[in-house]
Amino acid sequence: MDPRLAAARLHQPDQQSCGAAVLVMARTIADPAYADTIAEGSGTIEQRWAAEVLATHRRTTGSRDARGASQLPWPMQLGTPPWAVANELASRTGIGWQALPVPPWARGTALSRVRNAARTRPVPLYVGSTWLPRHVVLVLDGDLRVYEPSGGRVERIDPDDFTGGSLHLAGWSRPWFTVLPR
Repeated sequence: MDPRLAAARLHQPDQQSCGAAVLVMARTIADPAYADTIAEGSGTIEQRWAAEVLATHRRTTGSRDARGASQLPWPMQLGTPPWAVANELASRTGIGWQALPVPPWARGTALSRVRNAARTRPVPLYVGSTWLPRHVVLVLDGDLRVYEPSGGRVERIDPDDFTGGSLHLAGWSRPWFTVLPR
């Protein structure tokens, strides 16, 4: 993570933009020139960050994706759907991504896949309650450090908490979806 951005503790600008914040963070990690556009320029880092997150949220829930292709529009109030995160990452990285559910009986397998993928690139993870996915975080590495966008900080999750469905991420405990490279 760019140290200028890490020092700013960049968080999601509203209650529905965690997925977009994760996408912007993932892009700043993968693209130093893009990170420079967030870290430098007119206004504060926080203002540029918020504007980029909100623009990303509008695009990922709109009728056109980052490549201009048609996509199913999604109500912004419901956050960013996993398939839109996968499409956005594909358009930015040039490789395919897929949203995969994390059923309770397969959390160990999902955790292995997340750790393996996160060794080379950040991986979005949807978490929530027993009943619904509610929040998106970004797994930064195989050691399970995560960017948690509601607080704008990096935390570490315990593998046993992941497999046991007892995570402590912005008040949410259950892993629901991973978005992984194909």
